[in-house]
Amino acid sequence: MSAVLADVMPPAAATKVDAGCFHCGSPVPAGSRWNAQVDGASRSMCCPGCAAAAEAIVAGGFADYYSSRTEYAASAAGGADDPELALIDQVGMIGEGSFSIEGVRCGACVWLVERRLGQLAGVREVALNVAQGRVFVRWDPELCRPSAIVGALRAIGYAAVPYDAQRHAQGLERARRILFRQLFVAGLSMMQVMMYAVPVYLADDGTMDAGMAALMAWASFALTLPAVFYSALPFFAGAWRDLRRGLPGMDVPVALGIAAAFAGSCAALASGKGEVYFDSITMFVFLLLGSRYLELGARRRATEALDTLRGGVPASALRLRGDPDARDTELVPASSLAVGELVLVPPGRAVPADGVIVEGSSELDFSLLTGESRPRRVGPGDVLPGGAVNAGQAIVVRVSAAAGDSTLAMLVRLVERAGQGKPAIALWADRVAAWFVLGLLALTVVVYFIWSTVDPARAWHAAVAVLVVSCPCALSLATPTALAAATDRLLRRGVLAIAPHTLETLERATHVVFDKTGTLTVGRPVLRQVLPVGALDSDLCLRIGSALQAENSHPIGIAIRAAMPAHGLAARQLRAEIGRGFEGIIDGMVYRIGTAEFVQGLAGGVARSALPTGTSSAWLACEGQWLARFDLADSLREEAPDVVRRFQQAGKTVILLSGDDQAAATAVARRLGIAGAFGGRLPAEKLAFVRELQQDGAVVAMVGDGSNDAAVLRGADVSFAMGRGTELAHVHADGVLLGDSLAPLADAADTARRTTAVIRQNLVWASVYNLVAIPAAATGLLNPWLSGIGMAASSAVVVLNALRLRKE
Repeated sequence: MSAVLADVMPPAAATKVDAGCFHCGSPVPAGSRWNAQVDGASRSMCCPGCAAAAEAIVAGGFADYYSSRTEYAASAAGGADDPELALIDQVGMIGEGSFSIEGVRCGACVWLVERRLGQLAGVREVALNVAQGRVFVRWDPELCRPSAIVGALRAIGYAAVPYDAQRHAQGLERARRILFRQLFVAGLSMMQVMMYAVPVYLADDGTMDAGMAALMAWASFALTLPAVFYSALPFFAGAWRDLRRGLPGMDVPVALGIAAAFAGSCAALASGKGEVYFDSITMFVFLLLGSRYLELGARRRATEALDTLRGGVPASALRLRGDPDARDTELVPASSLAVGELVLVPPGRAVPADGVIVEGSSELDFSLLTGESRPRRVGPGDVLPGGAVNAGQAIVVRVSAAAGDSTLAMLVRLVERAGQGKPAIALWADRVAAWFVLGLLALTVVVYFIWSTVDPARAWHAAVAVLVVSCPCALSLATPTALAAATDRLLRRGVLAIAPHTLETLERATHVVFDKTGTLTVGRPVLRQVLPVGALDSDLCLRIGSALQAENSHPIGIAIRAAMPAHGLAARQLRAEIGRGFEGIIDGMVYRIGTAEFVQGLAGGVARSALPTGTSSAWLACEGQWLARFDLADSLREEAPDVVRRFQQAGKTVILLSGDDQAAATAVARRLGIAGAFGGRLPAEKLAFVRELQQDGAVVAMVGDGSNDAAVLRGADVSFAMGRGTELAHVHADGVLLGDSLAPLADAADTARRTTAVIRQNLVWASVYNLVAIPAAATGLLNPWLSGIGMAASSAVVVLNALRLRKE
């Protein structure tokens, strides 16, 4: 290879081959790990971008490029030859990020993009969201850079840039305008061509002379040119890109059908023999562009929820200086706020970061965060999430979390994670669509040769009809469109589906397992009484218990602290046993608070005290002595009975699984009509319980508050967590209920059922349509005109059917 290059390139360039990048000729940095296999040899590369470009060229079957080139390629490193790629590495992506990508049309595109990026050194995860036109990538910063990812995508024919909400929206709007112009031209051509075609169809023998018929045909030809050479460009460009990389997608049969019908019509027009199908061509292009326009609209709407959330993140805040009563404020970036600082939130402004109200009362709009339509009354001491909008009077808030860690900011990150993968049914559709196109092309060739032996005059028309009538897009696009529409609907109702399989698995679930505290109950238990059982009085026991609960974020611990906030004691060497309790040293003595079994290990003996019905308890003890029992009660959520009943009516088994004692769990289950109640379960025992159900063939949906249920949430087939405040930062569930209500969970189950039904309807329709239409076209029962209508109508049907899920 070096000898060949020396013959066709200047000596200086030939010298660089040995010491420079084989792709672009730039110097290779010392210790560079980048290389690519070209003609069976490992070639040094200056950067991951050049390595990606070289690998793409070789993988595409164009390795001869290197032996025939007369100059080096432009650098893919983002140097002087490509300043845009240099800027990409400066956007701040470290280890993971999303990229906007254009030109993805079908399952073949998805397969190629994910496979190509997966081959890059250091890339660990790739997930392409077709509906949103975004690809999420996670990589090792030591081995890969964003410019390499963008370069690899561009090398295989996809325009890509790091995701920016505004730029992405502008790109979608630009694509919409271009597509609308192409649709308009195609529609205008179709209407004008039909004006000339209809009289020819209606004319009886002898009523239209040959000259007039020829004039009509030539006029139709002239009016078809804009539709073929302008409106149909997206299909030809997509087909060329697919063929160039050796992986035909759904644009290939469409482009071949248009080209074949146009070529055949031109041949018939020139020879004066045979039929012309200019009306069929223009109608086919118009209807197919119409369905693609609907698809683009669905993609735009799929990004609206995320854009709305991003728009709700405040960019600035009014930070108070000096005495809060003086209202002396300064305008600062919200990102600069520190924990403990005071901010003024005037009416109409969003809370810039999570915090606690220290002055003022008002009504806040939480609709952006939770989907709740009614403002909520708040006052001093109430915790506010960043992003809630003040709809009443001015309030002063003490910042409790940085803006980047606010509820809204974390919600945005969770929404970005949502939709990055594909459920099993979508993966199946992608695989089927990819093989479908290859099979269709083979069938078209077979049909043409069979008709050539039976009736050569009809061979060309039959082959064109087969190409035109097929509809692979229904298989590859209708499923992600339905999922995007359903996800958007749920988000507006306060449910965020994070994992790709969430809706699919929720519909298949046979058992729904609920935690009790914070899930079926409101999660704010109140201390009803302190019952001394030892030598200390109730007041001192409460002070000790409050000190031991200083680091407990569980609702029971919060309730005990709330009953005695100023305990005046310091607990040292605090040690927690998850789901059991806390141990600490106060004034040199070891104390424990928690479950009876946990406390018994320190106190010895057995606790002897009847627990009031419907309450939970925590025990306090020191070494060798039981001290007190704390009785707490939590009220049921108003919507809990209805949610449980709706799941039971859907044929699912509802189970209550709680860490509280059996008596408390049974009391709550009896009030809700739940037959199975299991209390006193530690986190590990909850997980074991769920796995036992799964071993018996159950598909388990778990619903918990997200604090002590991380293990069982991960272990269930599908899980939902109550998302409140900073808990969003460590959610381990497949879905999050954003508000303080269980009602959206029942809506999610209903949406899951409808989504599964719509996807199945689309796949059944696509399969039945193709099984009927393709043989009809192959046997000559459908001409290209009817085939074009059928194909475009099929695409429109599945997209419109999927969009029904967005309706309230």
